[in-house]
Amino acid sequence: MIIACIGDVHGNLPALEAVLSHAQDHGALAIWNIGDFVGYGPFPDEVVQRLRDEGALSIRGNYDRKTLQVLEKQKKWLKTKSPEKLLAFQWAYEHLSPQSREYLAALPEQIRLFMKGWNVLLVHGSPADPDEHLSPSTPESRFNDLNKVAQADLVICGHSHRSFLRQVGSTWYINTGAVGRPDDGDPRAEYALLRLEPGSRQVAHYRVEYDVDRVVMEIRRCQLPETFAQMFSLGRDYGWFKKQDP
Repeated sequence: MIIACIGDVHGNLPALEAVLSHAQDHGALAIWNIGDFVGYGPFPDEVVQRLRDEGALSIRGNYDRKTLQVLEKQKKWLKTKSPEKLLAFQWAYEHLSPQSREYLAALPEQIRLFMKGWNVLLVHGSPADPDEHLSPSTPESRFNDLNKVAQADLVICGHSHRSFLRQVGSTWYINTGAVGRPDDGDPRAEYALLRLEPGSRQVAHYRVEYDVDRVVMEIRRCQLPETFAQMFSLGRDYGWFKKQDP
């Protein structure tokens, strides 16, 4: 059983299309999506619809949640978030169909399943908190604490945009990396292929070329901030650009 483990698409349809094609070419028969369909990218509704059409097993990410909350929280967020960051949520909400909003709202924040003898947990951030960043530098002690919460053989996560495969105790953690918005300076899409068999697992992370210019041109056509275009072009997050300001 080969599964494409994806996440953090962030409204980037060309990156998603490239990853799905790559995964199909490598024998993937299922898609597990750990959320953040939307955010900064110019194709929020198209991403939701494509993953629904593909029959992906999906959970809701923090950007999905915040996008759905933007109408009720925008007054508060005007005081706590930059105008551009707030715009990312507002624009995504306005460009989701009512059906896509309902779909995202109905998604769980975790999914547990049993496959090929493996107890698997899908989360966005960590088993304890969808907003927690797990990365290669997360201390082993924290993973030990999370093992008690997860009660799983295999945890699939994302959110930090930092891919890794790590075993702590009897639990394996796979961070998928970011399909649509890598922020390590490499704009190529990233995801993981997981091969599950009874008593064994194999994981490979891939970086996949895609049409970045299509995303950049659509951002500019939609008259979104140029910072958004540069995020995808350079493979950097919003905070990186703020740090470059003198």
